[in-house]
Amino acid sequence: MRAPLLVILSVALTLGGCSTVRESRLNPFNWFGGSTVEVVAVAPGQAAADPRPLADLVVEMSVERTPGGAIIQATGRPPRQGFWMADLVRDPATPDKAGVIVYDFRVAPPDQPTRAGTEPSREVTAGAFLSTQDLEGVRAIVVRGARNQQRSSR
Repeated sequence: MRAPLLVILSVALTLGGCSTVRESRLNPFNWFGGSTVEVVAVAPGQAAADPRPLADLVVEMSVERTPGGAIIQATGRPPRQGFWMADLVRDPATPDKAGVIVYDFRVAPPDQPTRAGTEPSREVTAGAFLSTQDLEGVRAIVVRGARNQQRSSR
């Protein structure tokens, strides 16, 4: 009677210790966590190679692991309806020494005046793919908008 009880107790303690793998850096599902919002002020004199303006706000951002790398998906909210051709444009100067890759959330404005509409009706989504080689040494991914940015860190 004592031996089965000791076996059950030792198995329960061993399995209980495995729960720490769930939060460890060894688990690939934890390589990029949820994103955090950061307020940013963009200087009006900053010139960009892409003439499209930045989305007003970056509402949501996620990094999904894939077998060949990661997919970055971001949702932005322009100031009014009708913005289109959303794209995540990578800053060519990144990753920097800190291992941060930065993307600008760019959208093309409508040709004609449009109504503001509701917030969900203005949202646009864009994505980008990073290969495993691109992710080497990367500690964080940032998606910038005009008034904020979202960061996802390892």
